[in-house]
Amino acid sequence: MSTHSTPAGPARGPKGQPTITTAAPARDAAAAEALAPQAAAAPWLGNAIRRPEAGALIGTISVFVFFMIFGGAKFISAGGIASWVNVASELGIIALPVGLLMIAGELDLSVGSVLAASSITLAIVSGHYNAPLALGIVAALAVGLAAGLINGIVATRTKVPSFIVTLGMNFALAGLTLGLSVILAGSTSVSVNPDPVSKHIFGALVAGKFEIAIFWWIAELAVVAWLLHQSRYGNWIFAIGGDSDSARATGIRTDRVKIALFMGSGLGAALVGVIETCLYNGAQVSNGQSFVFNSIIAVVVGGVLLTGGYGSVIGVLLGTLTFAIVNQGIYYTGFDSDWASLILGVLLLAAVLLNNTFRKLATSNAPGTRKKARA
Repeated sequence: MSTHSTPAGPARGPKGQPTITTAAPARDAAAAEALAPQAAAAPWLGNAIRRPEAGALIGTISVFVFFMIFGGAKFISAGGIASWVNVASELGIIALPVGLLMIAGELDLSVGSVLAASSITLAIVSGHYNAPLALGIVAALAVGLAAGLINGIVATRTKVPSFIVTLGMNFALAGLTLGLSVILAGSTSVSVNPDPVSKHIFGALVAGKFEIAIFWWIAELAVVAWLLHQSRYGNWIFAIGGDSDSARATGIRTDRVKIALFMGSGLGAALVGVIETCLYNGAQVSNGQSFVFNSIIAVVVGGVLLTGGYGSVIGVLLGTLTFAIVNQGIYYTGFDSDWASLILGVLLLAAVLLNNTFRKLATSNAPGTRKKARA
């Protein structure tokens, strides 16, 4: 009996339906394995670009490279680095609490007069009346806290925009400082001789070039970073800046948080006043006004929105460094120093445009906001 073979047909399923078999699984697995590094890198890069400090990082690197090229070896020498790091440290001590306040949707334009008032208070108490320097320092810091408390209470209770409240405080406190300085000390400039311990803590120069304020700035940076990004208090700040009414509806005591932030801003300005008084052995009523807008510029360049609800501590750090580099770097290039204001103006506008771009990326490409593809 002879047998014959027939061509094998397609494989049949349980109900006689043909099943499809391919040799692709191994090939697909190999392709997926090859593309895995690219797939892993793309989200990381996208997330980095959408960070609040992305634009600030680009700005800092750009201005540093620019002044390193045109400023030459002097810009990156120990003395050159000290010149802009010292500026950054004093500005940063004020910019960090101002940044927190701006993330919460508020502004503080009184930091200049708070600095001057605190500085003069220390000089009069411990210089003119020869009281212990520790008492003068406590009095100076108390002035900053009191000014912040008044700003916070007036802004939250009256609902007058903090721009107006703190601007009024800036003028009122400047006039009060001038008047009391003339009445009590008979002058608008008061000298003081800090004791060695206080001089070492607040007014020393490390290696003869770097201000001790740098270490105060680093310490404050660590505290504020933990507060904003690790504690529930930071969540409250972002919530208040995003929508104050909704934050209040969820049980957040928005007024108390804002008052505390205003007091923190006043304390930061007062601390810089103490540092400058101990560093320069005296105080003047005209000190500090440059910090009013310089602090806001640093914060905005660092990626914090004027409308609130968006920003980071690293961004404020980078914005402060960027401002300081431009502010001091111009003197190492041989260019006319009058161009520094132009550069700062262009930088501020560019920073706002970059921040808006990265914020749109963050909101449009964030997880869960993309439209699902149709099947």
